[in-house]
Amino acid sequence: MPDPQIYLGLMSGTSVDGIDAVAVEFADDQQLRVLGHFQQPFEPEQQQQLQQLISQHRNASLDDYARLDQLWAEWAAQAVTQLLDVCELEPEQIAAIGSHGQTIAHFPNAKPAYTLQLGDPNRLAALTNIAVVADFRRKDVALGGQGAPLVPAFHSEILRHPQKHRLILNLGGIANVTWLPAGSNEILGFDTGPANTLLDQWFLRHNPNAPQKYDKDGAFARRGRVNEALLSALLKHPFFSLKPPKSTGREDFHLGWLEQYANGLEATDVQRTLVELTCTSITGAIHTHLPNAVAEVIVAGGGRFNTFLLECLARQLKPINLVPIEQFGFAAEQLEAIAFAWLAKQRLAKANGSIAAVTGAQRAAILGGVYLP
Repeated sequence: MPDPQIYLGLMSGTSVDGIDAVAVEFADDQQLRVLGHFQQPFEPEQQQQLQQLISQHRNASLDDYARLDQLWAEWAAQAVTQLLDVCELEPEQIAAIGSHGQTIAHFPNAKPAYTLQLGDPNRLAALTNIAVVADFRRKDVALGGQGAPLVPAFHSEILRHPQKHRLILNLGGIANVTWLPAGSNEILGFDTGPANTLLDQWFLRHNPNAPQKYDKDGAFARRGRVNEALLSALLKHPFFSLKPPKSTGREDFHLGWLEQYANGLEATDVQRTLVELTCTSITGAIHTHLPNAVAEVIVAGGGRFNTFLLECLARQLKPINLVPIEQFGFAAEQLEAIAFAWLAKQRLAKANGSIAAVTGAQRAAILGGVYLP
């Protein structure tokens, strides 16, 4: 058996709240060990710059993009340095960094289809003196796929069980699910709709000085009541009626879209209704697109810590049980970053990182480019 290899994974998702960095040791395809995790929150100015570019990407200047492309790489390099310190590792011990970057635009159904992530891997490699694997999504889009979600391939590798059906729910900025039936190589994965991205944005709009940049434990939402008219209007978004494979992001679900329907309403009621939107869209997707064999849902992602969100989700999904990802040896906020460390390993091994049945691409593919220091 070859010696274990250490990869780093970097993830910054649609919540735009910071960079999660993990160090993972892979002994073989089925065994991994997380060596450490470092979470680098974005400073308010950094977050504002990124959110502005995302919301105004059609009108942003090339200079805006080029500048943030370099800055994100610098921020990521800082996270890598901190992670190496935490793990007491040296750059020469790392096989590669798998860097997702920051999605600025994701339009897989446009003509021509495109997806764009910033975070120059050349600069990241130069600053860290470590090889970088990046640009994971565009190959799948070039093959006619959605370019997302990519994490189901990793879920299949580490969580599939020979006797138990498993459904993994990632509550990130966008919620997505992975269905792994027992004793089969079959897999289904897709985005279900907004989760933390709208919850965080609306909360910060009305609580700009909050110590946390999110609704801790769902306390703000808990004070409100569901506005049924608002919920009905939001659920009419065409994304919810699409069949898999499908993916979405802040291009579809953003404050501008929400405010068309929510202006003038009580802020806590809107927050409560957004929780209901997340739960209703997840529950609807599970009942519509997945078989009746679903008995438990393994919950990961930052939304796992929103206790009110989980209460509402458990109520809607009953009798399906919710099981935290921690029971399987992973921290909820680390799983996506671990997946990109795994995707980097797949790339260097010249192994496929995507699943055509999930993304809708013509075929599975080796994902990402390699950037040497």
